[in-house]
Amino acid sequence: MPAVPSSPASLSPKQLAVLEFIQRFLAEHSFPPTRGEIAEGLRLRNRQGIDQHLRALAAKGVIELLPGISRGIRISEQASAAAAVSTSRLKVASPPTGLPLLGRIAAGSPILATGNVEDHVQIDASLFRPRADFVLRVRGDSMKDADILDRDLLVVHQTDQVRNGQIVVARIDEEATVKYFRRQGHQVRLEPANAAYKPIEIDLREQSLTIEGLAVGIIRTGMKKL
Repeated sequence: MPAVPSSPASLSPKQLAVLEFIQRFLAEHSFPPTRGEIAEGLRLRNRQGIDQHLRALAAKGVIELLPGISRGIRISEQASAAAAVSTSRLKVASPPTGLPLLGRIAAGSPILATGNVEDHVQIDASLFRPRADFVLRVRGDSMKDADILDRDLLVVHQTDQVRNGQIVVARIDEEATVKYFRRQGHQVRLEPANAAYKPIEIDLREQSLTIEGLAVGIIRTGMKKL
């Protein structure tokens, strides 16, 4: 006998968050998320906990789990009315506005992947030239002499077309860094703006390098201690 669909009020906050994420993902992509995408979207490190929440939702008749399928999650038809989790609210909810704010960049993921976006910064992208596409949280002081400080927000135009001497966001293998860009033939030199750090030397014939964007501005967030 199928489980009787639960009302949103009977779901725990975590179960409700998982269900709402599944609904948003379905609305955007027309297919359900994987467990990994749910974990990234909700910024949860424990993927085993995702399985527990999904099993609990299935036990309450809100979703159906299809075994052996990566995206085997289906919103229960019987729960369409009771477990839509404020569907009308989801329809009228506005998408996030402003520039996406990136923190640590997940290995192997596109720079603007959902799992990399911490928040959105309310600033007009057209204020920058070229136009800004995202904001990156700076970690460390390797660019302090270029007035880019730890915890600053670096405003970035997404492009792989850059010139020598420009400050870029580069990804070396799976590590992102902010440095001055210089290239001669197959050799690329990523230079810090701090004498305490050494330049990064890259031979493009032996190592992968991806230019993710060009620095176009800074938003200062750090506060000096008195």
